[in-house]
Amino acid sequence: MSRALTLPDDLSSLPQPDLEGEWKPFWDATARGELLIQECTACGRRQFYPRAICTHCGGEPKWLTASGYGTLYTFSLVRQNLVQPFKAMLPYVLAMVDLDEGVRMMTNITDCDLEDVAIGMPLEVHMVEAKPGLWVPYWRPRAGRGAD
Repeated sequence: MSRALTLPDDLSSLPQPDLEGEWKPFWDATARGELLIQECTACGRRQFYPRAICTHCGGEPKWLTASGYGTLYTFSLVRQNLVQPFKAMLPYVLAMVDLDEGVRMMTNITDCDLEDVAIGMPLEVHMVEAKPGLWVPYWRPRAGRGAD
């Protein structure tokens, strides 16, 4: 039996992320439909999640707009969660995605059947408005492509 991985209509009970500090440019960009990562101005290494300094050399990171494409590195199927809105999402896939830019992001996979989720599948980001002004990046199978 096929199970579609979809989001509930109401995501307003999602925990409020930190919208200030190092995270502010990231969340501002998601509201514009962009996905940002950081790149060090000193050593060129890229990183995600946002930090005040480069985790490799201590240099100053700048923001880089990511392509929005990646590959499923690993995932876990969540079948039980008593907290809303996660309860309404069951079952859902908690995943680690390798972005084409070389960093890894934790996320959820949506817009496909549970049976189609496979390590190595090509993915694309899409932004979902969880609350007024808060756009959250989720990942789905890349348009026009199945798992490699």
